[in-house]
Amino acid sequence: MGQAFMQAWQEVCKKSAQPAKLLVPEGTYMSSPVIFQGPCLSSQPVIVEVKGTILANEDLSAYDEDFWFLFEKINGVILTGGGTFDGRGASAWKYNDGGSNFPTSIKMNDVDNGVVHDLCSVNSKFFHFHVTDSSNFTAYNLRITAPCDSPNTDGMHISSTCGVQVSNSVIATGDDCISVGPGVTNANIFGITCGPGHGISIGSLGKRDQEKDVCGVTFSNCTLNNTTNGVRIKTYASPIQIKASDITFQDITMNNVQNPIVIDQHYGSRKKKDSHVKISNVHYKNIRGTTPSNVPITLACSAAAPCDGIEFCDVNLDFKHPNTTFTACCTNAKTTFSGQNKVPICE
Repeated sequence: MGQAFMQAWQEVCKKSAQPAKLLVPEGTYMSSPVIFQGPCLSSQPVIVEVKGTILANEDLSAYDEDFWFLFEKINGVILTGGGTFDGRGASAWKYNDGGSNFPTSIKMNDVDNGVVHDLCSVNSKFFHFHVTDSSNFTAYNLRITAPCDSPNTDGMHISSTCGVQVSNSVIATGDDCISVGPGVTNANIFGITCGPGHGISIGSLGKRDQEKDVCGVTFSNCTLNNTTNGVRIKTYASPIQIKASDITFQDITMNNVQNPIVIDQHYGSRKKKDSHVKISNVHYKNIRGTTPSNVPITLACSAAAPCDGIEFCDVNLDFKHPNTTFTACCTNAKTTFSGQNKVPICE
């Protein structure tokens, strides 16, 4: 069906100056990799309405690049319909050694004014969604699932994108529910139910040359259930000098979260080398819930670029084993505590 999808795209994108829709009706369809490429003739968004279930090819040799469905060079596209993209990733996960390049289920590259809503994505081989080099991206009412032990099945990874709103979605995967990578500015993510998985993350940052700053990212009104991490910022121990600033985690509920609040500037390094990513103006506000860990706050900041302006306000976390000491682990971090906090204070 891959060729049929691309032929239909030519009709709605390249040959119609009027508002047009590509409809995938109810039913089950097998598809090889698909490229939906613009620019399109119409000044109105092209609608891709998926009502059925699309199944990915299980054979990894069918994927020459890092995607299954690619939307590229488009100004205005709406992906919706209530249908399902099934990446059939179980056959691939056993080959994922951390260094291989597996296909993301749905990738948006160089897309302006893209909207994704009312869809399901299950069992991706790699990321479920990857949005990169884009602007004004909106997603809502998504249901994203993969087993808790499936590798690198991030629900949504966003990089090099300005103007992001992701909301009111349920994500349960084997990796980050949502991860915000380098070059993201002005992102508002709210109403996410996450778990199981690795929580919600800024990063990883500082891995590659030419990365750009992260600025103006807010996660709010999110619930994390039985996740490995809660809210995390992670940077590689590398000489790459970028900034991550003006980040807010607010109105977050954590239920049985192992590592609720983490800044890890030694990510991917066993030798604890210094990261040169500068983290500043990070706000943790009205975070509440439970954790099995007696170290609810870990701020492992870099000696080469210490964290500045780390604020805790009304952070209340209950430890499941009250007879054990509740502590914070903080290095190279300048912190302030205000409001009513029920967590250990960084000394």
